[in-house]
Amino acid sequence: MTRIPHEPSGELNPLQVLSLDQLRRRTSAKWRTYPDDVLPLWVAEMDVPLAEPVVRAVTDALALGDTGYASGTRCAEALAAFAAKRWNWDGVAVERTAVVPDVMTGVVELLKLVTRPGDAVVVNPPVYPPFYGFVGHLDRRVVEAPLGADGRLDPEILEDTYRRVTEDGRQAAHLLCSPQNPTGTMHTREELATVAALAERHGVRVVADEAHAPLAVGDEPFVPYLSVPGAERGLSVMSASKAWNLAGLRAAVALAGPAAAEDLARLPEEASDGPNHVGVIAQTAALTDGTPWLDALLDGLAAQRSLLASLLAEHLPGVRYRPGAATYLAWLDCRALGLGDDPASVFLEQGRVALNPGPTFGTGGEGHARLNFGTSAEVLTEAVRRMGRAAARHGGAG
Repeated sequence: MTRIPHEPSGELNPLQVLSLDQLRRRTSAKWRTYPDDVLPLWVAEMDVPLAEPVVRAVTDALALGDTGYASGTRCAEALAAFAAKRWNWDGVAVERTAVVPDVMTGVVELLKLVTRPGDAVVVNPPVYPPFYGFVGHLDRRVVEAPLGADGRLDPEILEDTYRRVTEDGRQAAHLLCSPQNPTGTMHTREELATVAALAERHGVRVVADEAHAPLAVGDEPFVPYLSVPGAERGLSVMSASKAWNLAGLRAAVALAGPAAAEDLARLPEEASDGPNHVGVIAQTAALTDGTPWLDALLDGLAAQRSLLASLLAEHLPGVRYRPGAATYLAWLDCRALGLGDDPASVFLEQGRVALNPGPTFGTGGEGHARLNFGTSAEVLTEAVRRMGRAAARHGGAG
């Protein structure tokens, strides 16, 4: 499977449209959690206007008063068409999908289908912090199989973990983050096929969180987990929310491999009653007509990724940063700066820049911070300059 290249969209870089003054008028968590003197580069919201097709679809729905309950399969149909065109993958069988309220709600519902209370759910830290909270609240045990030193899945660690969590005959699942949040790692077809083979060998059910799937920044293609050999019993959740900045218009699509169709069919009716109808409309429009906007965004994110590397080399040369192949998130190794286990607290208190604390991402998070570079070049530049000054004031080896 190869990534299908895109032509220049002719659209403006969405990251360079809104001024800082305009952004500070927003009332979302990103812009209201901290005081106005803080540059927020933390939660997964981008500093972009919405794609025009999304605005048009939502505006039309509001004008009609079309704000009732969600129904139908149009979001899944739009995802199927997008996957076929974008990833050259015809594997989204609409009859094996279900619309769910959002990605994490979908993940929880799928885990309920394939595990029981007390069963283990394997995760690969450093990884999206809500995995720990949602799985724990579900009364399942989080078991870590950390990424390797290269930031990639380690087959030996994974197999050993699979063996341990199933040796007493209990069921187990693997909550796979693909692409990986916070590292931006894009799992290869070979790596995913290895996961599928090991999971089948040990009777582990894989549930893939593929929320960042459309955000392949470089030339490396995104590979859907359900597209690899051996993943027929796998399950996945996809959404347009991350790529088109639709966290406030939530919806997601749960997908089942051919051998998991009966599992998905057991999804209770109430699990599909919660999607936001306007969110479904927005996400359908994004997947159907929002590709030119997405392409312009990806070009902008590629430039931001390069800019971030240059800024770190200039202002924080002690930080190790391995650019990821997907997402608008950067995983910063700040251990050489001497800022302690939570460098984000230093950058906030002394630099007035908000990042996500590394320790919340599980094993391997100490001394790290997650930075969201889905913002303008001006904001990113000022933020890294502030971080450099903060590290210097703290006595770190900037």
